[in-house]
Parts: sequence; C-alpha cells; structure tokens
Amino acid sequence: QVQLVESGGGLVQPGGSLRLSCAASGTIFSILDMGWYRQAPGKQRELVATITSGGSTNYADSVKGRFTISRNSAENTVYLQMDSLKPEDTAVYYCKAESYSWESHRYLDVWGQGTLVTVSS
Repeated sequence: QVQLVESGGGLVQPGGSLRLSCAASGTIFSILDMGWYRQAPGKQRELVATITSGGSTNYADSVKGRFTISRNSAENTVYLQMDSLKPEDTAVYYCKAESYSWESHRYLDVWGQGTLVTVSS
C-alpha cells in the first residue's frame, strides 16, 4: 500500500515563497510521473506541474517562471518550490504519483490528502 503525504502549506504574503513536499511511503515497487495539482475555492482541480522519472518537467502557464518542481526518486519525494506567490495561487495543493501496484499488476494514480496554501496580506 502506497501513501502520499504533503507538507509545507501555510499562509504567506503576496510575493513570498513556500516549499511544498510530498513523500511516498509504504510498499513501493516503482513510481513513474509525479505531480502537483491544486483546487481553488469554487474552481476545478487543475494541473500545476509534473515531473517524470527521467526528470522532464511540465508547468501550467500560470506558474511558469515562478514555480519549480523537483524530485528525489531514491526517497520517492517530490517538491514544489513556489516563488513570487500571488493571491490567485491560493488553493489546496495535492500531490499525485503514478505507482505500480503488484497486486493489480498495473500503475495506479495515488493522491495525497492536500495541503492548504493561502496567499494574502
């Protein structure tokens, strides 16, 4: 059983920075893509950034140049460095991992519980 736990959220002023972490635990055979998604009040969940096992990254246009995704594959951990934060970045941020399930013999999407980021003066 694989579980994801996010941390690092909180309250920050506009222009400030936060670093989110997401650690996978449990019985892990293989993890491919990992990513961050967010859901703001009254809006649909949207992709923020993804990173493959090979290190290729993809960002939403709204965060390019401000956010940086990285991972430590050996520790099965993904990070999101958020700089120049704006009020519109306020959302619950969720971590996702594509993890191989030996029982199911296939890759499954595993989600974390979310961590709240509030950008406000």
